[in-house]
Amino acid sequence: MRPSYLGKILLRWCDSCHTPVMSRQCACGAFTREVPVTPPGDARPAFIYDIDLINRVFSDHFGATLIPPGHIALLNKVPDPDRMEEIVVAGAVAGSIRYMPEKRVWEPIPRPEAAALLKPTKRFVIVDDGAKKSLLEGASVLRPGLVHIDPLVDAGDEVFVFTRSGECAGVGRAKVDAATAESMERGAIVRTRRNVQSDVIPGQATWEDAVRANSVVLEKAEAAAVQFIHEVTERNPLPVNVSFSGGKDSLATLLVVMKAIGKVPILFADTGLEFPETYKCVEDTIEHYGLKAVRCSGEKEFWDTFARQGPPAVDYRWCCGVCKLKPVKRAISEEWGECLSFIGQRKYESFKRATSNRVWRNSNVRNQLSAAPIQNWTAMHVWLYIFQEKGPYNVLYEQGLDRIGCFMCPSSDIAVLEEIGNKHPELMESWSNHLEEWRKNHGLPPEWTTQSRWRKKDQGIVVPASGRDIEGDMADEEDSNC
Repeated sequence: MRPSYLGKILLRWCDSCHTPVMSRQCACGAFTREVPVTPPGDARPAFIYDIDLINRVFSDHFGATLIPPGHIALLNKVPDPDRMEEIVVAGAVAGSIRYMPEKRVWEPIPRPEAAALLKPTKRFVIVDDGAKKSLLEGASVLRPGLVHIDPLVDAGDEVFVFTRSGECAGVGRAKVDAATAESMERGAIVRTRRNVQSDVIPGQATWEDAVRANSVVLEKAEAAAVQFIHEVTERNPLPVNVSFSGGKDSLATLLVVMKAIGKVPILFADTGLEFPETYKCVEDTIEHYGLKAVRCSGEKEFWDTFARQGPPAVDYRWCCGVCKLKPVKRAISEEWGECLSFIGQRKYESFKRATSNRVWRNSNVRNQLSAAPIQNWTAMHVWLYIFQEKGPYNVLYEQGLDRIGCFMCPSSDIAVLEEIGNKHPELMESWSNHLEEWRKNHGLPPEWTTQSRWRKKDQGIVVPASGRDIEGDMADEEDSNC
């Protein structure tokens, strides 16, 4: 899948502080270097859960962990049929982990840089020293140059390639198993990969260190957002609120709005499909800052629409219109008549948001003027600002989720849906029961449910014969209240 640029990639690294920095110069005075992440490059912190997962995946496969204790690590979600995360540690892209839905396992995909952080005890090959130059240029490991292959290597395995002297000459995928390789006289053993190289400079640091390293960056980002808020409110004398979902972007938006104009009400669209942790986060935020909350619910409308049309899909997201836009429109009419809502939209999230205006009206919610103060922020800006302000963020981010929304969102990767099923089996069991009832009533195959095919419209979604109703029309509008 081709990478997409949604804005300039701002991620850099300070080798003095051993932290990510979003500018050419760290607050410590040192100049930073680029980190060659894959576009769109919206990297985020790897929490303890993420680091444990990465180290477990690498340890199971290679017999050694990747991320050293005390090191900051980042994750960068990259295009993939399901889910793939680049891993940034010690200022380098050290590899990735990829989820394989058919096997329900994560696969480690190392880069040569990983060899500076771990010493594999299994799934590696050794070649003659003279082969290093050609391997670094992308040549495959051929049988005449093979010195040793670990007995555990199977065809299709990711492997490290080392020279006799212990230097990493490359990484790649084994074309044959160890026994076959030993019996061959000629032919390719490992197909290597070429990646953009990056420097590995290990060093311990904390996220408090990262906040200090980015203090100038955060000050400028906050000032620009505050100025934007002032300008929008001055031009549009309307009742103000913050659209709050319980996610990181809406929290960062709330924080900068309060810096600019003080406390304002939050507008919470309760879909009835939220995580328990999200409800708690909303309540904690209200209590922590002493805010008024205006709530609306689309739960009944969701299930009524489900009964007529089946589940929402990636390519038929009627859910956003039904669960959020219509209830929000109704709540605004009842509470204010018309309002100005500050929303945590960021251009690095999607192409549609990258090309969106910073101030707009949704065609289905004309009584809401929306504005995006953090439109130009990356996920790192958001997280560092939340850390700096000690905002009460949703604990689900520390449990492997990178985006918070409805627990059964059809836009979620299978990896995420299965992880949610492990953490909240009662939620996914209830959803599966609804799916099964729809599947049986419409004569769909079992894999429609078991293989998550319900997430695609052409796999069983029924669109009303009369054409797309208001719910369908609303699906054309990307949800601006997430």
